[in-house]
Amino acid sequence: MKHADAAMYLAKEQGKNNYQFFSEELHQILAKKLQLERELRKALDEKQFTLHYQPKIHLQTGQIIGMEALIRWEHPDLGLIPPIQFIPIAEETGLIVPLGEWVMRTACQQIKVWQETGFTQLAVAVNISLRQFMQNNLIEMITSILEETGLSPQYLELEITESMALNVDYTIRILNRLKGLGISISIDDFGTGYSSLSYLSQFPIDRLKIDQSFVRNLNPRNQAIIKTIIDMAHNMKIAVIAEGVETQEHVDFLKEQMCNEVQGYFYSKPLPTKEIDSFLQVNRYGESGSMV
Repeated sequence: MKHADAAMYLAKEQGKNNYQFFSEELHQILAKKLQLERELRKALDEKQFTLHYQPKIHLQTGQIIGMEALIRWEHPDLGLIPPIQFIPIAEETGLIVPLGEWVMRTACQQIKVWQETGFTQLAVAVNISLRQFMQNNLIEMITSILEETGLSPQYLELEITESMALNVDYTIRILNRLKGLGISISIDDFGTGYSSLSYLSQFPIDRLKIDQSFVRNLNPRNQAIIKTIIDMAHNMKIAVIAEGVETQEHVDFLKEQMCNEVQGYFYSKPLPTKEIDSFLQVNRYGESGSMV
């Protein structure tokens, strides 16, 4: 019965209208998943998580305009566990809600510290999952964190995914309340999900993030897609940032297309706080000579 139950849950994960057989491989997968779930609950209590930050760069000036906060799990025995392994489990179990609150509080605290050391215009972007977005006290939680950390709302950007568009009325209502607080909203991984021009005209969006898969594989079709997204965003008065910028070719193409904001390994990989401190000091002045 236990084995049949495991196969049933695997079938549910694969969607409707399918069947799965129990196997030793499935047993190992489920055992590892259950172990990670147990360890994940413990990790929250033992504060095993940390944040890395990836700089966001103004392409024309070289100025650092912000940071994206990215969670990392440093397990004492298993080592560094990548987000792709534990974030889906956190989503399934609901642990993404307290985890997401920790990320937002920690990121706001850190960006406030950097602002007080002279980087006064530095902003931080935090990813919001669908489950977080649907929680009843989202607005109250964010308001409380901003008050607690003293960070001005204009320096917080929330990155949502296109999956939020599945419930248009609710999304519009929540986004308008967030905008009312002064918070910026961006759509992450644009072009890979439920892309719809209709919701772009309805949602109060400040920025589109071109998915890194288009930039990394800069073939003629992807170039056309990137150019279309940039032109559309400019016409709608929406800022646009390209992720996955890794080569001079990427930089040159995006400059030609007037994409003013970029993010990627060409400038910096995500770094822990201490290394970002050094990065900020070295790059205190952009190419134009203006201070961050």
